[in-house]
Amino acid sequence: MNLLCDQGSDLVFFYIDVCHWLDYFVFLSPVFNENALSMCLSFVAGQWGQCIGEECGSGGVQTRTIWCIHMEGWTTHHSHCQHMDKPESQRQCFKVCDWHQNLFEWEVSDWGSCVFVPFFSNELKLRTAECITAQHGIQRRKVHCVRTSNRTTVTSRICEFFSQKPPVEQACLIPCPQDCVVSDFTSWSGCSKTCGAGLQHRTRHVLATPMYGGANCPNLTETRTCSHPVNCPAGEGEYQYSLKVGAWSECRLPHHKDALLSGRTTVDFSTSSNENNTVTLHTLYPMSWELEVGYQTRHVRCTRSDGKNAMLSLCTKDNSPLTFQACVMPKDCHTSDWSSWSPCSKTCRSTDLSPGYRLRSRIMTQIPVSGGKRCPVLEEKEACNIIGDLLPNCPRYAWRTTDWGECRILPLLNQQDRRLANISILCGGGIQTRKTYCVQVPDDSAPHHRKEVSRPANARLCDGEEPPLAVQHCSVPCQHHCLLSQWSPWGACLHDNCKEPQGRKGFRQRRREVLWESSSTPGTCPHLTEFIPCEDPACYRWQVQQEGRCIPAEGSCALQLVPTFICTNERNNASHTVAYDPPLSEEACEVACLADCVVGSWSSWSTCSHSCATKTAEGRQSRIRSVLAIPGKEGKSCPAAPALEEWRACNDHSCMVFYWEASPWGPCIEDNSLDVNGTDFMNGTSTCAVGVQIRKVSCMKMNAGSVVNKRCSDSSRPDTVQPCLLPCKKDCIVTPFSEWTACPSTCLPGKNVTAATQSRYRTIIQRSANGGQECPDTLYEERECESLRVCPVYRWRTHKWHSCTLVPDSVRRGLSGPAEACGNGLETRGVSCIGENGESANMTECLRWAGPLPPQIRECHVACKDDCTLTAWSKFSECAGCGSSRSHKRSLTGRSKKKEHCLNEKLYPLEETETCPCDEFLSQPYGNWSACILPDPSVPGSLQGWMSHREVKECGQGLRYRAVACINQQGLLVNPTLCTDSGYIVEVCHIPCPLDCKLSDWSAWSACSVSCGSGLKIRSKWLREKAFNGGRPCPKLDLKNQVYEAVPCHRECSQYKWRIEPWSICTINAVNDLPACGEGVQSRKIRSVSGLGLADCEPGNDSLCDQEEMPPRAQVCYLACPNDCVMAPWGPWSNCPLQCDQGTARNRSRHILRLPASDNAACPELVQSEPCVLNSTCFTYEYRVSGWSTCQLSGNAICGQGTRLRLLDCVRSDGKMMEVHKCEKFDLINKSRQSESCAVDCPVSCMLSDWSPWAECSHTCGSQGQSERSRRILQEAHEEGRPCPNQLTQTKPCPIRPCYMWVLSDWSTCTVEGAECGEGFRSRKLSCVVHWGHWHGSPPQPVEEELCGDIQRQNVQQEMEQPCFVPCPGDCHLTEWSTWSSCQLTCLEGRSFETTGRQARSRAVIIQVMENQGSCPHQVFETQPCKGGKCHSYQWRTGGWSNNERAVWCQRSDGVNVTGGCFAQKRPTTLRHCHPPCTKPFSHCTPSGVCGCEKGYTEVMTTHGFLDYCTRTPGVDNNKKADVKTNSGRLKPGPSQAKDLFNEWTLRPVGPGTEMEIICAAQPVCLRLFLPLNLPL
Repeated sequence: MNLLCDQGSDLVFFYIDVCHWLDYFVFLSPVFNENALSMCLSFVAGQWGQCIGEECGSGGVQTRTIWCIHMEGWTTHHSHCQHMDKPESQRQCFKVCDWHQNLFEWEVSDWGSCVFVPFFSNELKLRTAECITAQHGIQRRKVHCVRTSNRTTVTSRICEFFSQKPPVEQACLIPCPQDCVVSDFTSWSGCSKTCGAGLQHRTRHVLATPMYGGANCPNLTETRTCSHPVNCPAGEGEYQYSLKVGAWSECRLPHHKDALLSGRTTVDFSTSSNENNTVTLHTLYPMSWELEVGYQTRHVRCTRSDGKNAMLSLCTKDNSPLTFQACVMPKDCHTSDWSSWSPCSKTCRSTDLSPGYRLRSRIMTQIPVSGGKRCPVLEEKEACNIIGDLLPNCPRYAWRTTDWGECRILPLLNQQDRRLANISILCGGGIQTRKTYCVQVPDDSAPHHRKEVSRPANARLCDGEEPPLAVQHCSVPCQHHCLLSQWSPWGACLHDNCKEPQGRKGFRQRRREVLWESSSTPGTCPHLTEFIPCEDPACYRWQVQQEGRCIPAEGSCALQLVPTFICTNERNNASHTVAYDPPLSEEACEVACLADCVVGSWSSWSTCSHSCATKTAEGRQSRIRSVLAIPGKEGKSCPAAPALEEWRACNDHSCMVFYWEASPWGPCIEDNSLDVNGTDFMNGTSTCAVGVQIRKVSCMKMNAGSVVNKRCSDSSRPDTVQPCLLPCKKDCIVTPFSEWTACPSTCLPGKNVTAATQSRYRTIIQRSANGGQECPDTLYEERECESLRVCPVYRWRTHKWHSCTLVPDSVRRGLSGPAEACGNGLETRGVSCIGENGESANMTECLRWAGPLPPQIRECHVACKDDCTLTAWSKFSECAGCGSSRSHKRSLTGRSKKKEHCLNEKLYPLEETETCPCDEFLSQPYGNWSACILPDPSVPGSLQGWMSHREVKECGQGLRYRAVACINQQGLLVNPTLCTDSGYIVEVCHIPCPLDCKLSDWSAWSACSVSCGSGLKIRSKWLREKAFNGGRPCPKLDLKNQVYEAVPCHRECSQYKWRIEPWSICTINAVNDLPACGEGVQSRKIRSVSGLGLADCEPGNDSLCDQEEMPPRAQVCYLACPNDCVMAPWGPWSNCPLQCDQGTARNRSRHILRLPASDNAACPELVQSEPCVLNSTCFTYEYRVSGWSTCQLSGNAICGQGTRLRLLDCVRSDGKMMEVHKCEKFDLINKSRQSESCAVDCPVSCMLSDWSPWAECSHTCGSQGQSERSRRILQEAHEEGRPCPNQLTQTKPCPIRPCYMWVLSDWSTCTVEGAECGEGFRSRKLSCVVHWGHWHGSPPQPVEEELCGDIQRQNVQQEMEQPCFVPCPGDCHLTEWSTWSSCQLTCLEGRSFETTGRQARSRAVIIQVMENQGSCPHQVFETQPCKGGKCHSYQWRTGGWSNNERAVWCQRSDGVNVTGGCFAQKRPTTLRHCHPPCTKPFSHCTPSGVCGCEKGYTEVMTTHGFLDYCTRTPGVDNNKKADVKTNSGRLKPGPSQAKDLFNEWTLRPVGPGTEMEIICAAQPVCLRLFLPLNLPL
């Protein structure tokens, strides 16, 4: 069955056909043998389903689906498959309870390394050897189901109940093989011998090690023989001998001491200690440290230059080499157990999804000694909360603001105005400020009880956002201003209430209107109505609507006048209410009969002599009429002279004028009688409570004061109560207190340290108003930190030095025979830790708190018999002061006084001198002075999240600082507190205050620029002082340093009028006593008077009136004779059309007053007519508006909202300015506004935030440290505001503290003690230096080690000594390690596979003598991880061809020439070959692989394209570089070469025509030049 359906078999196609055949016969005959068909069918089981059971536990059941599937993929009935192969579809299972999930979990290991797989997925062929990008690999890991309690492994089925098993394999990529890459060879070394034959070598180093199956590194060394022409002298020894020493053995204890160790408390330093070097102690930590002295030995031998050993005597003469020495027994580093993990640094879910980290540490309990095992890592860091899904969201911070402060105008004033202004009455535009503070925004996803309510936080937390505006414009209402119209004429005497008229007392009224009022509270304009008491009031009156005409009566000349009347109300509107009988509709009038005297009609009434009536005076006015015709003999005579004039009383109303005066509205107060259901009575919006405003209204008598209210019209009384909105109560709102500032986290040194404090603050974001809850008194709190522990005091206690320990005698005798017990040794002492009270303490406490560990070991010497003996050093002599020196002495003793080598003071000095210590220091000012720094007026708590705002104040007394360097007598920098308390020189400084621009006061207004109509009036200011030191700038001035203000003005055109007196009697010169009639002359007086009601002008000063309109002073008059026709005076001219249309006319008429006596006599014309001529008899009128004035403010305002005005003029078509009512008379409509609101920008000065706190010093030591603070601009200067200063940051120097640091020297050369070659040591040293913080300015100077710290603990952290090898002559040895190569990443197409790179170094093999090759070591290389690597690519480079050869090398992308890295298959050829070979003279093989000619020769080719021969190019000098066979030669600019060519060929005529013959001296050249041209040769 398996074979039959195996698709990997070659028979698969045959058997598939068999299956089809079987299917066919089953379809035709169901009784066909089903066993044959079942061979192509099989059962397939699905996944097990979920465990189902009534209760959790082992009684569950799991099921799965079973299919019978044909090999082609279709399913059929189960009966077609073999039932014996059917899998089970149900099994018992363990139903998981919810609480089971906490008992087990999957434990997965890290992914293993990526390893090769032999096949690609779903492919049958083997992997090819070629790698294009990367190789397929696979990674595996271990997955176990474990108990969470003890991490023991259980069956995987348990964890599969909870979750799917994690994958144990995953695909991965392995980069293509990378070959070893090495550098170029160095130059050859010198020859190893100066005579005869020797060797020389050159080396290269590894740049990249082979990886992923790449080729191994080639040989790093090349060696070749060399020789000198000089032969070695005869008889010179063939070999050199060198003393060679081996490495020192490990330090070990003498055997007799080993037995003494039993029963002592020691540390187990065996190799079986665990990974963490756990200390196995009887006590937790050691209470003291003791060192033990042992010994170590080494081998010494004499070697020959060929590498063979020789007798030791050949290398040593007198002194035997040192083969043993005392040593300190090594002690390994020991550490404590790990501390518990610190809390994770990531405590919330942030947007960047970066993980947090946590730390744990351990402390050193034993310092490694004498090459003991170095300390492991003392601190571990690991990622935590990588996903962070279960963490709360990280807090967000945002700016919040307080309420706006009150509107202030004072900051807008300059210095001059502040001194002069009355601050209490200032109004108009101002500025108001608010404070911004940073708060933590509550997290909406957090539970309610975890939310914080806008608690202020440090302002730095909101630095990412732009803070809100802190300054805005505002306005203080000014005194109300109204623009009023003129008073109307007095009205008729009316009842106080025409609806209910009572009594005989009434009032006459006149009114005015509000043309414009400022935008403040309405209703505060002056009174608009005035009253005059009167008698016999009437609310309705008959008014003549149309004058009647005289109708002749029957039988006489008397006539009747019939006028038309209309009834009007108190507002002169027609009314149908008839309160009284109409007047008589007929009135007698006269028409002169023949020969009667004719009198003219009455003139208009003259102006009333008084405006009102008093007890002593009343107004009177008159009118007159004149005689137009004298009577005849029988006619009616003329009236007497008094009858020609009439007088009447006028303005008989009282002079007592009354009006209502209302006080300003009072404050809004509660009124329970009003109920508006909590809505605004004006617009229906929801508001606070509704109250009422009350004002006092009293009746005032003009120029007298208050009177009883009944003297004023009660119907016109203003309201005394109005509803209003009560201001809402505003409670004080305060933020919660901020977090307490942090207390020091470390202990406090010493007992008398001032207790640390912490503080918190809150701020008012809304002040209380209108009776709301008051603000709390406490906004800042401070408290002492909880009792911080004082740093413990521990000190080292040193024990006595033990006696000098030498190498044991048994060792000495065994190595060098009998020897004296003397020489160099070591002595040790114990160290223990003492607490503050003298009790013993663990050594770990002193390591942490007691400072450097005292030395526990020192060299010592036990004198031998032949040694020089000296006394101990004496005490040092006294110092004479700073700069002096002191000395101490010793002397030889005993036989040493006579020994010659003991008298050598270089070896045994008898006196030592040193400089005396000095406590005098020099203060040296350093660097520049800081800027002048003003005192900071900050308040406590203002730096914790507040940005307070103030106007710029940049002047006054401050301080400036200069750093002081404190230097000792040796010129070294020391702590500045030794010279000064603060480390500064402080000096008082002054910043000059800014002076604002000063202008004069406004001048008086000039007169209006016109005498009639709208003009301008101007006032100005001029410059007194310019701005200085950043003061407020001046406004824009003109060339005269003045600034102007111009406003429109208006002068009445009728300011002066002609006053005309009545005409005199017509004077007729009568002849012969005839009646005085006919033509005569009459005159009148004319004078100029003020049209404003002023007194008459000066006599003779008539120029103030319009001379063109001056009335005539005399005229011809006509007094009709008795029989003449008498005509009335002409009536007024009728109006022309408004547009004065051409062809129109105007008329005037008159009527007959007396008919002529004779019927034959005719009366003159009754109607006159004349054409309407523009600007002569007809005029048009139009409105004209002036330009807008500047924005006019209240007198106490600086800026803000104002009004601008423009004036309206009526202009006649001839350009003459007329009164405005003239345009009104023609019903012209003025569509232009005469006033509108405007705004004047406020001169806002620059506003800055407070200075930030001084930042930490940029350097903790040295002279380069600077501390900086900054501020930012909250409001830029506007208009003439004071500009912002340039200095937004300030720096001051930090105290110059000495910089102490450990300096690690370079490795010394390899030193072999007591021999020429062999095993030795190289070392480096730590030294403590002091510097100024900048290396180039002052090199570091060495100082005492204590200033840098514990040198012993510093030495532990790095390797201070390394074993090394000095090769003997003839030794085959390794070079020193090369320097580490650059950091390189594994990359693909320029993209890295990894974040950590590798760098390599290597040691090459040096062969000195060929005979020693067999003993040579192998070359070595090593790698280490590195950061900051680069991707490198490699490319083949080629040099120029030379003799058909060229250089080919591989170059790295950074320009370094290497071996390896380039693909060998793509290596360019280094040799080139031509086929056939170039054997012709002057020929060579070209880069294209064909033969060509050398320079100066031209190729002559065969018909097959091969070189035939090379011929010299004509005209080419060998010294010239041009080549005619190349474009560059032919086209190169220069003199023509035709002359040179004609040296080889010439032309001559062959006939009388133009035929030419070419004579060629060099036939091959001519052939090459002219054959292509088909020229005859």
